[in-house]
Amino acid sequence: MADLLRLLLRVAEKAANVARVCRQEALLFQLLVQEKTGDDKNKKFVQDFKTLADVVIQELIRHDVGAQFPEMSAFIHGEESNKFENGLGESVTVTVCGTEQETAALLATVLDGDHAAASLLARAIHQDPATIDANTDGLTVPLSPSELGIWIDPIDATSQYIEGREEVLEEGRLSPSGLHCALVLIGVYLRSTGEPVMGVINQPFNYKDPAGGGWRGKHFWGVSCGSINVCSVSRPKDGPAGRLSVVLSSSEKPIVKEALTSLCGPDKLKYASGAGYKILCVIQGLTDAYVLSEGSTFKWDSCAPHALLRALGGGVVDLAKCLQSSSGAQDAHTELTYHQPYTECKGADRWANHGGLVAYRDCSHLRSIIGPLKGKL
Repeated sequence: MADLLRLLLRVAEKAANVARVCRQEALLFQLLVQEKTGDDKNKKFVQDFKTLADVVIQELIRHDVGAQFPEMSAFIHGEESNKFENGLGESVTVTVCGTEQETAALLATVLDGDHAAASLLARAIHQDPATIDANTDGLTVPLSPSELGIWIDPIDATSQYIEGREEVLEEGRLSPSGLHCALVLIGVYLRSTGEPVMGVINQPFNYKDPAGGGWRGKHFWGVSCGSINVCSVSRPKDGPAGRLSVVLSSSEKPIVKEALTSLCGPDKLKYASGAGYKILCVIQGLTDAYVLSEGSTFKWDSCAPHALLRALGGGVVDLAKCLQSSSGAQDAHTELTYHQPYTECKGADRWANHGGLVAYRDCSHLRSIIGPLKGKL
C-alpha cells in the first residue's frame, strides 16, 4: 500500500494548491470572501463559493484515487455534498472531468457563466503538483485496497481559511489561529473494523516564501497497521517532568476548563482553531492532548490525524465512553472507529463523534486527563 500512500500525498498537494489558488487569484478570492446574505444564502451559488472550494478539493481527491484504485471508489467519503443549485435554479453535480476544458465548462454552469473564474479553478484542479518528498521506500503494508475506505476533509478550519490571517508559525509553539490552521485531511480506515490505518495531512499555508513566491505547504503522514507503525513525525522524546499541556476550543464548557486548569495549571491550558490542527499539535508534540467534550467533530475531522497518532503510540478516544469505563483509558471499546454511522441520526450527524474526544500521545496522559473529568460531564 505504499502506492496508495504516495498517491494520497500527491493528491493532497494538488488539493493544497487549489486552496492556495483560491486565495491568490483575484477573481477567485473575490468569490471566496463574498458574504452569504438573505434569502439567497446557499442558493445562488456564486455566494457560496467557499463551499465550492471545499467540494472541488474533495472531488479531485475522489477522482484521482478512484482512477488508480477503482475498487475503493464506493468507499471514498467526504464532508460535502457535490450537488448545487445555480442562480438559474439548475441543479449541478460537481465532478472532475476527463479534461481541463470539460471541468471548466461544468464549473461555469455552477458559477453562473463566470468562465474566467471557472477556467482558473479548472487549471488548478488538473495541474500536477511538484514531486512530493516522502521516504516511503521499503514500506510494505499487508492490506488490499478492497479492504479500505477513505474519509476526506477538504479544508478543515474553513473559517480560518476564509478569514485568512497570515500569522507566523513559531517553531515549537502552538498558534491559536490563522491560515496555518486550515488543513487538507485524508484518512484511510479498515472497512471491517473501522480502525484508522493511514493518514495524510497537508498544511497548505505553512510558511510564506520570503522571495515573494507565495505560500508554501508542509505535509505529514503516518501508517499504523498491526506491528507496522511509521510516521513522518519523529516519536516525541520524553521531556522534563512537569504538568501536562492540553489544547481546547475557546468555546469549551467552563466546567471542563476548570477541571483541566486544576490538572495542568492556567499556563498549560492552550486554545486553537480547527479540530484537525489541534490534533496536529498533539502529533507534533506542541501539546500533550486535545480534549473536546461536545459532539461537534466528525469522522472526516479525526480519521487522518488519528492514524498518525496511532503510529506514534497514541490515539483518539471517545470521551464519554472513557468517562463511563472503569479503567478510564484507551481500549478497543473507547477508541474512535470510522466504518459505522449512528443510524438513529440524520445527515452529517450520522458521522459525528457524538461522545466528544481526547487525542493523546501517551496513555498515561489520557488517564491523567480522564480522572479530573469524571463526574463532571
